[in-house]
Amino acid sequence: MNDQKKAYLQIHLCVFLWGFTAILGKLITLRELPLVWLRVLITCLSLLFFPKVIKNLKILSPKNIFQMGLIGCVVCLHWLCFYGSIKYSNVSVTLSCLSTASLMTALIEPIFLKKQIKKYQIFLGLMIIPGIYIIFYFTKIYMIGMILGLLAALLSSIFTTLNKSIVMSTKVDSMSITFVELGSGLLFLTLLIPFYLRIFPETTLIPSTSDLFYLLILSLVCTVLPYNLSLKSLRHISAFASTFVVNLEPVYGIIMAIIIFKENKELNSGFYLGSLLIFMAIFLYPILYKRFEKPSMI
Repeated sequence: MNDQKKAYLQIHLCVFLWGFTAILGKLITLRELPLVWLRVLITCLSLLFFPKVIKNLKILSPKNIFQMGLIGCVVCLHWLCFYGSIKYSNVSVTLSCLSTASLMTALIEPIFLKKQIKKYQIFLGLMIIPGIYIIFYFTKIYMIGMILGLLAALLSSIFTTLNKSIVMSTKVDSMSITFVELGSGLLFLTLLIPFYLRIFPETTLIPSTSDLFYLLILSLVCTVLPYNLSLKSLRHISAFASTFVVNLEPVYGIIMAIIIFKENKELNSGFYLGSLLIFMAIFLYPILYKRFEKPSMI
């Protein structure tokens, strides 16, 4: 198996696990900030059990550490918006909004990585807009959740593109990058807590036994493993291709939400019509790639 095929298998496994994070976000009763803070804390502590993580930090330049730290803050903001969207709407609405990250990446990646914008990428991204409009029109009661979901999509495209630049410019292993990014994100979230508690003073910071169990699964199985695999895959596929595969996350997540939470009873045909338009764009990507791209890293 060549590196590119292996990278696609890695990113697909990530997508399945990330789809399950939305289910766990619904099951966990904590608000978004304590949820994300505990997720990042547990993840960082678990990475300390890998000796090479700390060892490899010595070869990072201050510039690399600063860049990774900024990316970590963006990642944590993404998670805040993502879980906030779930709390204010539901899993299905959140994941459908998140799939718009492909449009964001088609516009952002060429700017950050100084690449030529591909017309078919813009076309696929534009296909998503009518789908989002239809979802907005038919699910207005979830307006706040949808706005947070779209912000999560924007932040996702930004940190995916920035991570692409990092992994291509440094030889440090992905686990060390993860530790620096999430460690910085943890510090950032800690600084946010006092301001958050002023806005939401009723927020509970201590997890229940069931919340702690779900947080351990979320942090160890659905964060450490997929986050590292996604960074490895970015060495062999583009940020846009990665984001398009990640758009399968709503497919897995919505199916699981229907089975576990019966969310199909909360949503109407308009939501599924809008989602269908989004998913059509997702599956058109490999077809248009074969037609317009040369056989190189995508």
